[in-house]
Amino acid sequence: MRIQSLSIGLLAALALAPVADAAKPAASAASTATPPVPLLWKVADADNELYLLGSFHMLKPSDYPLSVDVDGAFDDAEALIFELSPEEMTSPQLAMAMGQAALRTDGTPLNSELPAPTVAKLDAWLAANSDGLKAMGLPAQAVQMFEPWFVGLTIAIVEMGKLGLDPQIGLDMHLIGRAAKAAKPATGLEKGSEQIALFDGMSKVEQLQFLESSLDQAANAKAEIDKLHGAWRSGDHKALWDAMAVQMRSESPQLYQRINIARNDAWVPKLQRLLDQSSKDDTLVVVGALHLLGEDGVVEKLRAKGYKVERVCSACSGSERGRAGKRGKTSDKK
Repeated sequence: MRIQSLSIGLLAALALAPVADAAKPAASAASTATPPVPLLWKVADADNELYLLGSFHMLKPSDYPLSVDVDGAFDDAEALIFELSPEEMTSPQLAMAMGQAALRTDGTPLNSELPAPTVAKLDAWLAANSDGLKAMGLPAQAVQMFEPWFVGLTIAIVEMGKLGLDPQIGLDMHLIGRAAKAAKPATGLEKGSEQIALFDGMSKVEQLQFLESSLDQAANAKAEIDKLHGAWRSGDHKALWDAMAVQMRSESPQLYQRINIARNDAWVPKLQRLLDQSSKDDTLVVVGALHLLGEDGVVEKLRAKGYKVERVCSACSGSERGRAGKRGKTSDKK
């Protein structure tokens, strides 16, 4: 069964995904729009705190300025942690490594492994978007050199870009720039090579699902992307969970396990060490929103360890504070 939400889920889960578009300095962004309601939680032990902030990896200028809640967490934190280190996220070598991993090695064109209806959809999309691809340095005919996962990713990024969403002003890149200006140390939870391996390790069936999902969503891209972006802007964790995780978890459980659960499980001990160390330094952790949501998310996993967890959201009602998707229990301080 084809997973309609697969391209959305992968873009939400992997900070590396928008790197395929470009690797240039983040642009400044400002507007007079109402700030987004943040997906922001505070996790505390006896002497220090972690702030967990759910990122949207591609944003619009109108998504800035950020909420005072995010500004407060940034000011309070002595250090920041992202999915990938700022050095990797801003390195042209990362995009090059991604493209190299995506090259086909058997000498056959991409179309040779695609069903005829998918070839027709892809050809039509390439013809309609040739200018956008050229702007990315990827002529339409060159698509045949790459694996389906890379082409599916490219389609999703192009469609989001057409609606004004830009990876260079995504929340990660924005806060990387702010951390550098404030001379705050910033590191990554994993390596770019690990995220590339998550894409390149997809089975042929998963790659085809991803490509077909991206092509299908392109036909209704504005509605799909506006829904997801709007849910992030409004801090609607349930809508995001439903859009990014529920169907993928049900219909592609192995992929969901690799891109979400396994990575969350690897991150939790690293975050625990920050909380358990004898230090009063606080840390702001910025990861894709998917990683914080639902019972599989980092928020609930840390709550289950006994830490005090609360949502930081001055715009939320009292019932929404502390929630992280489907589960919204309160907790006691460790």
